[in-house]
Amino acid sequence: MLLAFDVGNTNITIGVFDKDELMGTYRMTTKHSRTSDEYGLFLVDLLHKKDIHVKDIEDVIIASVVPNVMHSLTSGIIKYIKVTPIIVGPGIKTGIKIMTDNPKELGADRIVDAVAAYELYGGPVLVIDFGTATTHDLVLEDGSFVAGVTSPGIRTAANALWRDAAKLPEIEITKTTTIMAKNTITSMQAGLFYATVGSTEYIVKKFKEETGLKELKVVATGGLGNIIADETNAIEFYDPDLTLRGLKLVYDKQKR
Repeated sequence: MLLAFDVGNTNITIGVFDKDELMGTYRMTTKHSRTSDEYGLFLVDLLHKKDIHVKDIEDVIIASVVPNVMHSLTSGIIKYIKVTPIIVGPGIKTGIKIMTDNPKELGADRIVDAVAAYELYGGPVLVIDFGTATTHDLVLEDGSFVAGVTSPGIRTAANALWRDAAKLPEIEITKTTTIMAKNTITSMQAGLFYATVGSTEYIVKKFKEETGLKELKVVATGGLGNIIADETNAIEFYDPDLTLRGLKLVYDKQKR
């Protein structure tokens, strides 16, 4: 079995693969102050509750955009799972050619998203990840990663609203039944939701205009991506496990 870790700014998502099958996904908050023992004991307990023995874990792969947690996380895995994890980073085989100005600055999550979108859906493809930041990344038919756009994520924008505006409350992020909001909460919900839908459609449109790729596939992922994907025809596919599947694909390339 394979453990795959997507370490994001808000959550750590863990996938358990038995060969090519994703058996389950689990989340924990990303806290910089956890010790290696806390990570290790959490993983052992998680596996035990899912009737998986630690000895069944053959390998571990991690994609992380949070350097501060990596020492404790990897140490906990080595100590309790008895496996030295593969870390997605410069020099690792991905099958994707990164053609940006500085390939080393590209986040590991964006790399594995690009791998998954390209291999599972084919190129050219635009992959949108609705996370802490919302990213739009273009992979051409030959597997070249050529451009990306980064904007504030939905929850990040929401946090800014209720943190910086004294009279605005913390709200649930959801689609409203109408854009004709008549109170503070629904006005915030409508603003966050429809602004994200609108920016998504415009960015997709601009990518198609500037590349001339009218048949460009658009694949979305990320925790809140489903509510956006349901609202717009600009997104063709929503895959909540895209990053974890990308990690499995990258792992397979190392073993070849």
